[in-house]
Amino acid sequence: MNMKWLLISLLLLGLVSPSVEAEQSKRLGPWEVHYNAFNSTLLRPEMAQQYNLERNAYVATLNIAVLAANEAGKPAQQVSVSGYTMNPLSMQSRLEFQEVIEGDAVYYLSQAEFTANEVLRFFITIEDENGNSQELRFSQEFWVN
Repeated sequence: MNMKWLLISLLLLGLVSPSVEAEQSKRLGPWEVHYNAFNSTLLRPEMAQQYNLERNAYVATLNIAVLAANEAGKPAQQVSVSGYTMNPLSMQSRLEFQEVIEGDAVYYLSQAEFTANEVLRFFITIEDENGNSQELRFSQEFWVN
């Protein structure tokens, strides 16, 4: 793990309580995309307020950071992030992302509603300033807590 990602990870861990699952990552073209999704009730109240995020048993929080895959020590990339979720009934909900910049760390936050014990499929498009884009897809089950 390079030093820049370590910084991002530490900043993100400060957003949530200690019981949050570890982040996941995927190599997408020129990027290493780190992401995690968790129940928003795990957000510390002061961090939720700072980033204008809702804390609700039926709301998931999504966090994405994009790093250059081939450049060790390269800071997080500023990109355009958009996407949607799909529930088991194939109903789509658009995700609205906010960019957060803290020093060299750049990450993108969004929230999505879910029902009790529901699997959401995430479809996230990441695009750079040159129009190069990649799609991140993953599924996650959410529980009300």
